[in-house]
Amino acid sequence: MKTSLLSVSPTQLSQAHVLVVGDVMLDRYWYGAVDRISPEAPVPVVRITREENRLGGCANVAYNVVSLGAHASLLSVVGDDEASHLLEDLVAKTGITPHLGRDAQLKTTVKLRVIGRQQQLLRVDFENTPQNEVLASQTDQFLKLLSSHHVVLFSDYGKGGLAHVTQMIAAARAAGKAVLIDPKGSDYSRYSGATCITPNRAELEQVIGKWHSEAELNQKAHALRQALQLEALLLTRSEEGMTLFDAQGELHVSAQAREVFDVTGAGDTVIATLATLVAAGLSLRDAMPLANKAGGVVVGKFGTATVSYEELFA
Repeated sequence: MKTSLLSVSPTQLSQAHVLVVGDVMLDRYWYGAVDRISPEAPVPVVRITREENRLGGCANVAYNVVSLGAHASLLSVVGDDEASHLLEDLVAKTGITPHLGRDAQLKTTVKLRVIGRQQQLLRVDFENTPQNEVLASQTDQFLKLLSSHHVVLFSDYGKGGLAHVTQMIAAARAAGKAVLIDPKGSDYSRYSGATCITPNRAELEQVIGKWHSEAELNQKAHALRQALQLEALLLTRSEEGMTLFDAQGELHVSAQAREVFDVTGAGDTVIATLATLVAAGLSLRDAMPLANKAGGVVVGKFGTATVSYEELFA
């Protein structure tokens, strides 16, 4: 049954269950004062005054789901290090249901951003790739979790957490679940059979090449959608809004005009909102304008952030 835009109630959202699978990470922010340039090299000296840890990667996606009032389960792999314990503490405070595999050889992905004078001065990444055995056990856990969720959301950051995504998609579709994917890399064949993928402009260009007109984009996007046997492809286009390509054709919505403060995590918010609304009973076409609005709200906030039910339906 299709629900109209205006009838998505908190009760409907509270009954929606989204299974978020992918690469989890810790977003760490060091804020400081910049008063001088280093005598050792032409770089600013940042005197750190405050530290903050936030959920990153697919953990931020899951946090976006629960912020809207729905249920999110988080399936991922972490190391056995300080960052993993910080992540678990943060997850525990949000209401996300965690299913985190541990790999002692794995360094939990941390993105450290150094902030001075209200802007990002530097980002430092700490990461490596999880072991295959741990990923295989995640697939078993995934099969157990499938039946209790309406929608599966794969958040691919290219860190190795989705080595078995093809089998997982097949299992989810066989179980009648909608599958939404935030893709990565240039090989989209691994996402074949999904319900919808949500690349941004740069990500889609990597796969289909540049386009020089809307007509060319439409032709290439539909060709990719059909080749991958997707129900839909949602292209997020920053200041140009977003376009949905499906069997009915194209549906475009313009960007919500507002001051852009920080685009970090905007894609997380868009796909999390889309998945949550689909889990609550909306079609992709009905959910897309609200996902677009959510993206517009979150770019007005600093760092990885979320959108509440009140903000979305204000």
